[in-house]
Parts: sequence; structure tokens; C-alpha cells
Amino acid sequence: MVALAVLCLLLMQTGVLGFGIGLFGGNSLTHQQITESAILNVTLQVCHTLALAKGKDFTLPLQSVTAQSVAAACGASKSSKSFQQVISMIQQRNREVDTSFTFFNPSCHFDSETFMEGRKIITDGLSAVKASNKRENFEAAREKLGKILHTLQDFYSHSNWVEIGNKVPNSNLIKSDTSIGNIAAVNRATCRNCVGNDCNNNILQDILMEKILTSGYFNINPFPTKPTGKCSHGGYSDFTSTIEPKGGINKDEVDSSHGYLHWEAAKMAIAATSELLEDVRQAAGDTQFLQMMGISKGKALCFVIDTTGSMGDDIDAVKTVTSIIINSKVGTEDEPSVYVLVPFNDPEFGPLIRTTDPNAFKRAINSLTASGGGDFPEMSLSGLQLALTGAPPGSEIFLFTDATAKDENLKSTVVALIEQTKSVVNFMITNLLGSRRRRQSNNTEQQQQQQHGMVRSSGQLYTDLAKASGGQAIVVTKSQLLSATSVITESSSSSLVTLLQAARSTGTAENFTFTVDESVRNLTVYITGTLVTFTLISPSGVPQGSANMTGPLIITSQSVGNFQTLRLNTQVGLWQINMMSTNPYNLKVVGQSPVDFLFNFLEVSKGPLGGFDVVDNRPRAGVNGSSMVTVTGSESAIVTEVTLVESSGSGKVNGSVEAQGGREFLVHFDRIPSAEFVVLVKGQISNTSSVLFQRQSSTSIRASTVTITATDANSVLVPGTPLSVPFTLTTDGAGGTFSIQATNDQGFTSTVPSSLPLETGGSANGTVNITAPTSTTSGTDVTLTIQAVAPGATDTNYVVLRFTVLKTVTDFTAPVCQLLSLQSNCSDNCSSSMWELSVQVTDGAGGTGIDRISLGQGNGIMNTSLAAGNGTITLVTYNASCCSPDVELVVVDQVGNVGLCFYTVRKINVNSTPTVPVNVTTPTVSSNVTTTTNKPQAAVSMATKPVQVFLLCFSLSIVGLVYHLG
Repeated sequence: MVALAVLCLLLMQTGVLGFGIGLFGGNSLTHQQITESAILNVTLQVCHTLALAKGKDFTLPLQSVTAQSVAAACGASKSSKSFQQVISMIQQRNREVDTSFTFFNPSCHFDSETFMEGRKIITDGLSAVKASNKRENFEAAREKLGKILHTLQDFYSHSNWVEIGNKVPNSNLIKSDTSIGNIAAVNRATCRNCVGNDCNNNILQDILMEKILTSGYFNINPFPTKPTGKCSHGGYSDFTSTIEPKGGINKDEVDSSHGYLHWEAAKMAIAATSELLEDVRQAAGDTQFLQMMGISKGKALCFVIDTTGSMGDDIDAVKTVTSIIINSKVGTEDEPSVYVLVPFNDPEFGPLIRTTDPNAFKRAINSLTASGGGDFPEMSLSGLQLALTGAPPGSEIFLFTDATAKDENLKSTVVALIEQTKSVVNFMITNLLGSRRRRQSNNTEQQQQQQHGMVRSSGQLYTDLAKASGGQAIVVTKSQLLSATSVITESSSSSLVTLLQAARSTGTAENFTFTVDESVRNLTVYITGTLVTFTLISPSGVPQGSANMTGPLIITSQSVGNFQTLRLNTQVGLWQINMMSTNPYNLKVVGQSPVDFLFNFLEVSKGPLGGFDVVDNRPRAGVNGSSMVTVTGSESAIVTEVTLVESSGSGKVNGSVEAQGGREFLVHFDRIPSAEFVVLVKGQISNTSSVLFQRQSSTSIRASTVTITATDANSVLVPGTPLSVPFTLTTDGAGGTFSIQATNDQGFTSTVPSSLPLETGGSANGTVNITAPTSTTSGTDVTLTIQAVAPGATDTNYVVLRFTVLKTVTDFTAPVCQLLSLQSNCSDNCSSSMWELSVQVTDGAGGTGIDRISLGQGNGIMNTSLAAGNGTITLVTYNASCCSPDVELVVVDQVGNVGLCFYTVRKINVNSTPTVPVNVTTPTVSSNVTTTTNKPQAAVSMATKPVQVFLLCFSLSIVGLVYHLG
């Protein structure tokens, strides 16, 4: 536990809490573990702060600090899955810096003394993160965050920051206008040869004494060069380490050249990561920071609504169901985390409206009116594309329409986004033929036949998309729509899990089984189709058929249009449902449970460091493969079976499961099916459980022999400046001419080659050029989808990239505070006395202006106003009980620079000098505040709060146990 004590000391000194990239840990800390430790600790601190501000009790996790325990401590236990999903995504983007072509860019790793370039990557990326958060584009913020955290962490393992005696992180790495230290001149020697394999003393003494910054040179080229006298990175893959001075200085792992300092560097990297997260938190605010981290009470509520002329009744039904959901869920654990609305008409669609305010969402829904849309089809898929990129991953989306899709060409793009986001799409389709026939009355018979053909095609299109996502294509009359929307209320539960889902395109008799464990509540069956009959058999052997809906197994039932809902009498054990139909149908069994799973397919890395990479698109078909399964919502659950089950058939591939520690399980498959499939996971919730749990992915997965790869290493679009995005296309199958399509959800101008020729088993390169208009607002998120289709449309794959539009940032200075007055009449009886202060806040002559002022600490009353005659100065007044003697103002400017101003009326030693933070003006003490030892004195301080230190040290000690720090 010595290491923990050192780290707690480090935390108290800093005020906050390129290592290995292995997915599965080891005897050294990896980037993934460093990142997760910092996220868990900072998130815990945010929740603690919010609880104190609301006067609520806060209970620290007692056993271990995990996504589940932190979510529970934050009062949002149902969001443990989304929190873990966010952590995993940030970790994945962090890892990709070492597995993509950025591996060879020394600036991304602070190699070769590229300190200024590395710092610029961090600060530019930090600006993009803050801009994305400001517009609530959290997915883009997370992706960029993961990348810059890798670069930041590498500073401590690749440079000599630790060797020159530093005990705290280099805070200036996240600031653009400061010095990061004395950097070694290009012609200055920094290292000597290692003595055999001992590199402990290979950095020159004068470099250490003068605290000169250096980092190792790195090259995997067998014929490398490096400047005379410079240090090497070191290791078997670094060929510069064989050039004098030989050896290396990296601390990536305990067996690295300077591995004896690995733990010191790792602890420093955790503290530095936490410091950057704190800066992001202060810029965004606590509530938005938690949203970025996936900590919220409920799921997103997302509607995509046709607003053409015939949709008046449908819109009224949406207004009614919206009010029902909001009124029933606000203030509960299932209160939606965010509300998303995308209207579409013809030819317009959007804009996307996203808000966390339920009343604002009601107003947006209530403002919709039905008009326009003179011809038959509408822009439904364009609206859906916008929703899939604007809603959080794993959302449940409801699309309302009574028309076909005019933009059916976007089907493959929409499918790609469904697979990539793992979102569920439900189609609420009303009168697809009837209400539109009035528009066709003057058409010729041939035109009507063509339009009826379009109806059948789009009906199948909506069914296909619903099936791909695990949703329903519900067809009802307009008068039935309100009854059918009950599924929205049920599906908006944040703890909804899928136990079984199957789709059959030709109706035949078939038996399905599903296991219900003791954690499942509100067991429900959805059946979509016509003329479908069934027989349910409970674990105790009791049957009940569709001819008798009042038996012992079905509590309630509803049938509307082609959709049936059955609420079952939940019984633990193995259930059976025998389906009989001559028509296509979809069967889905869901329940509410905290226990669920996340999964990603893996592939052997083609990068120089080996290991596994996460597959961001479709896995390779017909070959062996691997997957990582992570259990959420249970600390004790273990996975015993993972099966790939064909979505529309009985074929399946069983995997071999290897526990990786914690809640992660590595699964190997002899073959990835060529047919569409889902992932079925079974296991035990606890050692005492006698019943297996069963969960299934909602989204169907397709494998492919086509691979398309691209990188958004820059991931920033400067308005008016074209950005080139190179991509590579390969095939394991037959060659030919492959069609290429690139689409983006913002309608930005882009160019891409329409096709690429490939030889059998070959590859080819292409480039997408995309430009954001000069008027685009900073923080706008654009999702680019690049697709490749094999000859004859026999196969396809895609890559999805996110970019943040960011205007060039010139304001790097934090706002400043000047204390105008501080008055108090504090006495020993603090409850009967008050204190108050007045502060002037400015952002400087070249600043972008004040965006937000909030309380980081203190529960008094704060008011703000603009100074008379000067709109650049903000006046802040604050008054509080003397029982609350401290206040911290968090001042954020328009680009996210943060100023922290701390004031106190605590009794302090008159001989002590107040600590004055950077960018905070020393206060002028009001004349009625005496400075005797026995009276309160105003002070400005940035000292770490004792409660926060305890919180972080406590939580980190638990993380330390998980990762064997002690």
C-alpha cells in the first residue's frame, strides 16, 4: 500500500486525482487501466459535489470502484451499462493512437523531443472536446478525449519528467500559453550508453541537475538515424536503441528500459488524466460532464416524425404519448436522459432538436404541424440518419410515418449506423396506402401501380430496418396509433433487456426457449405479424395458448394492427413459446433487469505492437474470430456460454469463453457466420444462483469479406477548409469494381471516387474530401459514413467517422476575478450570522467573453449582472450563512477556458500569506473585516479541499486493489 500512500500525497499536491495497450492487463498498468481509474475517480468526485450542493447524503462504494458502483453512488444505478460503454469507447480511442498510423507520428507520443507539437495535439483536442460538449455532441467529445488522453499519458512514460524529480503532473501540458519546461536543444546530448541491460543511470547528470526535458527517439525502420547523443525510446521494436548512446528511457512497462519507474510514471499519468478531466468538467459543468460520461437516470427518448399534410392525427398521438411519458417518468429512475426530435417533410428534414429539459421537448413537439408533402414518398431515411448520429448509442428510436421513403438510397447508410450505434429503431406506420390514395386520384392507372409497388417496397424497407436493429415495424390505422404507442412507454425503461429475439420471413411452426432469472421483472412478449398463433409453456409446465388470453401465464395482453403485447406472470426458469404462422413474423421477449452485457468483435492487430484491435464495423465472414463480452449490472455474474445465432434461422456457432478478470470475458469462435446473426450470452449471476441468466443483442450483425478502414486522426474540420480523409479497401473474396458512397448527416459538400477496382484478395486506396461551410458553428458534429459495395451488391462494409467543426481558437487565457468587497458579521454562533462578497469578472481585452459562472463550492445565493456601461465585465454578488464559510466561483469563457476563484471567511493565522492562484486577482479586504487572529479574514486560495482529497484517495485505494497497485 506504499504506492497508494504516495499517490494520495500526489493528489493532495495537485488537487486532483504510453503505457501498455493490452486489452487484458498484466503486471503493468495499461493506458486502458490508467484511463478508467481517472474517469471513475473524477466521476465519483463530481457526484459527491452535486450531492453536497443538494444537501443529500453521499455513500462511497464500499467494496470496489467500478462503473456499476460509481453509477450507484451517483444515484443512477440503471446507467451502469451506458457508463461502462462510454469508458470502453474512450479506452478504445485511446488505444487506437498506438494501433493506427498515428503510431508513427512522434508528436502523438511525445517521442523525439516533440514537446511543443505534442502539447498542441492535447490543447487543440481539448478545445474540440469543450466545443462539442457545449453543443451537447457528447459522442464526438468522447472520441477526441480518448485520443488526447493517450498523448498526455505518454508524456510521463516517454519523457524524463519523473527522472528529473517531479512529483506532480505538468499542468502546462493542457494550457496553450505557458511554458512546459526547459527543453533540450537539438544539439545537446542527453544520454550515455546503458551498462549492459542496466539503463538506470543512462540520462546525463547535467540534464537531471538542470531539469532539462528530453524524450527518447523511436524508429522501427531497420536503418534508423537519431541526432548525436540523444536518448532512445528503447525496447525490441526500437531500432534507434542500437545506435549510441544505446538503450532507452521509456517506462511503458515494468520490464522497459526505465521500468523501475513504471509505477511512478503510471501514477503521475493517472493524476494528469484526472487533471485534464477536471478541466473538461469545469468547462462543461457537473451535469453535462456526467452526461458526457453516460451517467444519467434513464434512456434517451427519440422521435423521428413525418410532418407532411396527412400526419395531423399521428402528430396529435405523439403529443399525447409524449405528455404521458414525461409526466410519468420525470423525477423517477426512468426519467429520460435526453430528448431528441427530428421532423422530416419533403424535401426538408430536421433540424435535430436535442434537450435535457422535458418542458422544452414538450414545446418542440407541440409546435409541430402537418403541412406540405405534395407527392407520395418523403425523406424518412434522411431524418432517421440524423437521429442515429444525434442520439446516444444504444438509443430506442421511434419513427412515425404514413408514407414511403423517397431516399431509399440511404438504406445501407442507415443500416451501417444502426450496427455502429447498436440503436433500436421502431417504425409506427399508419395507413401506408389509404390516406395517400386521395393524392393519387388523378394519376393514371400505371402511375398508381408504380406507387403501390413503392408502398410494398418501402413497407419491406421499414421491416428490414426494424429487423436489423431489433425493433418493430408496427402497422396500424391512424385511429389505432395511440393504443400502439404503449410500447414507447414500456421501451423507455433504462433497464430493459432482451432475452430472445427472432424474425422469420416465411411462417412455419417453430419452438423457441428462453431463460428467466431472478433479476428479471415485467416480463413481456412482443409479436409483430398477422395471423400468428402461439402456445406459451411456463417453467412449471403450465401451457397457455393465444386462443385463451385469460389464463394463468398472461397478466395483460393488447392487440392492435399487426402488433401484440403480452405481459407475463414472471416465473424463474426455462420458458417455451411455440409459434405457428403462415406469414412472416417477429418475436421479441424483454424484461427489466440490471444485468446486461456489452460486446465488441476483435481482430488480430496489424499494428507493430500486436495484440487485438476492436472491429468498428463488420467482422470478417467465414473465418475464425474473437469477441470481448463485458457483463454490466452485476459484480458477481460470470459468462459460461456465448453463441452466434442466425437471426432468421436455426444455425449457430458456439464460442469458447475465457475469463479475463473482473467482468470481462474473451470469446473465440471457429467461424464467423456469413448469414445475419445475433449474440446470445448465458451465465450465472452468482455462485448461489441455480438458474442461468440469458441475454441477447438486439442489433443483428452481418459479417463481410470486404474490409474498409480509415482514420479521423485529425477529427477536426475547420470551416471553409477542405479535409482529406484517406481510406483503404480490401477484399478476401473475388475482385472487380467496387462501388463507393460517402454520406454525412450535415449535408456538407464532399467528394469521393464512385468506384475502385480491386483484384481478387487485393486492396485499393481512396480519399474523401469534405468541407464545412464557413458559417458552421464551432462544436457542430458531423458523421461521415463511407461504404463499399462488392460487384453485384453481393457484399458490403462501411466505416463511420465523427468530426468536430472547430473555428481557430485564439483565446487561451482564463477569465480573471477581482474582489471588490467582502463583508461579514460572523460570530461563534454561525447560524445567526451572514457574510457577503462582490466580485468583478472579466475575460481580458482579447478574450471571447464570459459564457458561464457557477458555484464550484458553497451553498449560498449568487447573482450576476453586467456592469453598467461595460458589457465585458460581469459583477457577481454572493451571500451565505457563516456556517458555509467558503465559496469557489467557476468562471468559463466562450471557448472553455476556466478560471477558479476561491474565497473564505474562515479564521486563519494573521501571519500566513494567502495563496493566490493564476489569473485570480488578490482581493481587497473590506475595512469592516478585521485581521486579528480571532476574527475571520478574507483569503483567496486554491488549496485542495480535504473532503475531495479523502474521496479521491479512498476511491483510488479501491482501484489500486483492483489493479494490484499495492
